[in-house]
Amino acid sequence: MFIDIKDLCFKYSNSKKLTIDNFSISINKGEIVAILGKSGSGKSTVLRLICGLESPIKGTIKINNQIISNDNTFIMPEKRGIGMVFQDYALFPHMTVAQNIKFGLKNTSKNEKNKRLKEMLSLVSLEQYEERYPYELSGGQQQRVALARALAPEPKLLLLDEPFSNLDANLRIKIRRELKDIIKRAGTTSIFVTHDIEDARNISDKVVLIEEGIVVEYGVTSQLLKTRG
Repeated sequence: MFIDIKDLCFKYSNSKKLTIDNFSISINKGEIVAILGKSGSGKSTVLRLICGLESPIKGTIKINNQIISNDNTFIMPEKRGIGMVFQDYALFPHMTVAQNIKFGLKNTSKNEKNKRLKEMLSLVSLEQYEERYPYELSGGQQQRVALARALAPEPKLLLLDEPFSNLDANLRIKIRRELKDIIKRAGTTSIFVTHDIEDARNISDKVVLIEEGIVVEYGVTSQLLKTRG
């Protein structure tokens, strides 16, 4: 398994109850997995644990057979090789599209950065937008820039936190298709969290149903969500 998470437990300091309770999933390389649950179910906390913004009280997280977190190991977030797309996209407003995308390309020559920039702009179909600023873009275009920036360093794993929450209903349908296509063409293993069953149904290969920090079901999306509304 490319991603292997076993018995993950976490509790916030001001809570008496576990926020994440023995969360376990395995993911094959290149798969897109949705974590589906209501607000407060713990789904975003799982992402924070995977990327290292929080430390679990128990459990193991492995990426490509490398332990990044367990009782004895905690690899810092910047060394995990994980890309992240936040709800609000977190683009730097004073930077152009090109500068935003190249931001994460550390220890890379100028020529290599420019080559990777062109690859990313082509991947997200924004070749003519590299000199624009975020405020000059639509919500869907901003999301594609955020996705390109996260994918530019070729992360082992891509995490997306409620990637459609800032989009209206019509744009949401269009961007779902674009997002899945971009991630599949990039070949990047991905996990995204959502409260919307249609997001999970249309994008993911597998889906995790989570309630109060507990995995209720985990399986192939087309089978697990077949009879759900």
